[in-house]
Amino acid sequence: MADQAHNAQPSSVDGQTRRDFLLYATSAVGAVGTGLALWPFVHSMNPAADTLALSTTDVDISAIKPGQSVTVVWRGKPVFVRHRLPEEIADAAKVNTADLREPETDTQRAKKPEWLVLIGVCTHLGCVPLGQKPADPKGEFGGWFCPCHGSHYDTSGRIRKGPAPSNLPVPPYQFTTDTTVRIG
Repeated sequence: MADQAHNAQPSSVDGQTRRDFLLYATSAVGAVGTGLALWPFVHSMNPAADTLALSTTDVDISAIKPGQSVTVVWRGKPVFVRHRLPEEIADAAKVNTADLREPETDTQRAKKPEWLVLIGVCTHLGCVPLGQKPADPKGEFGGWFCPCHGSHYDTSGRIRKGPAPSNLPVPPYQFTTDTTVRIG
């Protein structure tokens, strides 16, 4: 009798060990299976390749001479890149920000004083302001002028006159080299 009781103990432990192993193995297989089943759904939420291609734009600024501007497209919007003259930088720096509708200093808007990068969409009704071409009217403050409703922007892209509620936006950008700006 004692031998039977002694033998019953190990089989009970072996049964629990096998049961635990089967429980853990089944749970692991179920978790992996659930993960594999959900992966296509989760992956479908990633942005498409064409969207990722538009997420950044690299601009070679080596050919832009002081006083010149170029317009590039980033995420379907025009972006103004201006190589500012020393007098444009000085005009932007001497503005009393207390007089501005949206007070921002020039140093808050330009990472390097000689380069200004702005989204070229008027903040009033979404027009594209004039001022990129040498013959374009630049408004009363030497920057950009939106002829649709008369918004005037200064040489830092700040709204100075007209119905536009805010400054021309500054997109996220960084200088990856001395001659390349990455927008986005």
